[in-house]
Amino acid sequence: MTSQDGLKRGLSARHIRFMALGSAIGTGLFYGSASAIQQAGPAVLLAYLIGGAAVYMVMRALGEMAVHDPVSGSFSHYATRYMGPLAGFVLGWTYAFEMIIVCLADVTAFGIYMGFWFPEVPRWIWVLGIVFLIGALNLCNVKVFGETEFWLSILKVSAIVAMIVAGFGIMIFGIGSATSGTEIGISNLWAHGGFMPNGVTGLIASFAVVMFAFGGIEIIGITAGEAKDPQRSLPQAINAVPLRILLFYVLTLFVLMCIYPWPQIGTQGSPFVQIFDNLGIASAATILNIVVISAAVSAINSDIFGAGRMMYGLAREGQAPASFARVSRHGVPWMTVLVMGIALLGGVLLNYLIPKDVFLLIASLATFATVWVWLMILLTQVAMRRSMNREEAAQLKFAVPFWPYGPAAAIAFMLFIFGVLGYFPDNRAALIVGAIWIVLLLIAYGVWVKPKALNHTH
Repeated sequence: MTSQDGLKRGLSARHIRFMALGSAIGTGLFYGSASAIQQAGPAVLLAYLIGGAAVYMVMRALGEMAVHDPVSGSFSHYATRYMGPLAGFVLGWTYAFEMIIVCLADVTAFGIYMGFWFPEVPRWIWVLGIVFLIGALNLCNVKVFGETEFWLSILKVSAIVAMIVAGFGIMIFGIGSATSGTEIGISNLWAHGGFMPNGVTGLIASFAVVMFAFGGIEIIGITAGEAKDPQRSLPQAINAVPLRILLFYVLTLFVLMCIYPWPQIGTQGSPFVQIFDNLGIASAATILNIVVISAAVSAINSDIFGAGRMMYGLAREGQAPASFARVSRHGVPWMTVLVMGIALLGGVLLNYLIPKDVFLLIASLATFATVWVWLMILLTQVAMRRSMNREEAAQLKFAVPFWPYGPAAAIAFMLFIFGVLGYFPDNRAALIVGAIWIVLLLIAYGVWVKPKALNHTH
């Protein structure tokens, strides 16, 4: 079954659900959570809850549009339609940019994790290998891709569940507390300088990393063009996924900080591997490292998928080079996979040149791109509503809850996050690079896209 535009509708509801989990539960949880904990202390749990609520509103806004009109390249198409071609162009390309950057973060983390086993091998070698492997995977039929993503995500999700259960086991039965020599229990949440040790400022600073952790969840909207039954599978995925991701993040970090005094978390590699190492369960650290690696791989996998489909949609609107719309006989936009591969080789170079600081810089850049994409999705939904009369709005099958206050609050929150990026010196570079990116897009639009559009109309 092919959708109207050359892509194959090969993704079932479970594929979509796990792709979104795959895209969002990656490096943000396994690696990035450590720096968020360092900034906010145990209050980071609040940051995840607040951020999660805002992201849920974004997903519902996207869901309202995607169920109303399921197309590939979804949200840039809606932005073009309701806010004009410039908005669609900027949104689409920023999303592709976000996916490339998130990918860079994930391939970087992959290199860091492999160092757990092979400390003497230079990190860029791992990054190079993974880029080739994933590029090949993404050239397969969409169903093969969906299946791979499904199993990688299952592995990741079951590991998280196992870890939460094991963590509660350690807390209740005190397994391993003798070896690590630290107190274990809920008291850890306030024993080290209180629940909010760095005050409200610390809590606010952590938002930069927390929002990065949710990035990628909007891929649910991208799958609309390849979903078998979008009217049913999209609402299901949108209602289930944000909640699950939130639950995973909050429970995992809760367990983590109960077992471990928070100031010590993440001082060596992934906080999760650290826990099990300290409990003297050596093989558990190896198993977890495999999981963390598969998590990074599955996130890279779905990010390349998302960027590819978005650039494909842009090419069909005449907002990207026409070659991006070429589809292989498997219904895969192969040109975009190639472009992503080349962009990731840039990550190999970055890891070679600045292995130390590459992760935080990339994470804050990705936060900028992600939040910009979410803000534009929210604004597009508002624009769509304003273009409808009351009867049309009443007929929406999957309407946004708490309209108009919910979306308005989410929009205000996204603007606040930009303020956060600008206020803290660590993240300011991301805001500057982000602003330059938007300006470059505006120039590119004026030079290449607009003249073409004018020629079409004459």
